[in-house]
Amino acid sequence: MLKDIKKILVGVDDSDDAIKAFDFAIDIAREHDSELVIVSVLEDDDVSVYQALDKDYVHGEYNSLKAHMLDYKEKAENEGVKKVSTIISEGDPGETIIKDVISQIKPDLLVIGSLAKKGIARHFGSQAAYMAKHAPISVLVVR
Repeated sequence: MLKDIKKILVGVDDSDDAIKAFDFAIDIAREHDSELVIVSVLEDDDVSVYQALDKDYVHGEYNSLKAHMLDYKEKAENEGVKKVSTIISEGDPGETIIKDVISQIKPDLLVIGSLAKKGIARHFGSQAAYMAKHAPISVLVVR
């Protein structure tokens, strides 16, 4: 089955499990000469109403995430992945990846960590469970 994996989508959020998922996705991409697409979602619920109205704040958060995504891209390239790209989206991570990113990217495999980086939901792995249940492609949950 893995021999048919031409494009891998990996979700990152700086949690320990997401970093493990990213490293695992690098290994698979390198071993199978697959394209690696790294996605991170700028979560709406992390921003207060006042911050959302402040264009400089939102722009600064986006630019900070964009710079961080370049670090991920560089690491994957340094580890031998030949084709790497990044995507930044906004919204609820699970829904955004399932409803928007997968249909846009058309990956063969989604690799995600089992825990979110913060909040009470991190204890239940709700994003990972949602994506595993609703993704139209194979999902590898790493812990």
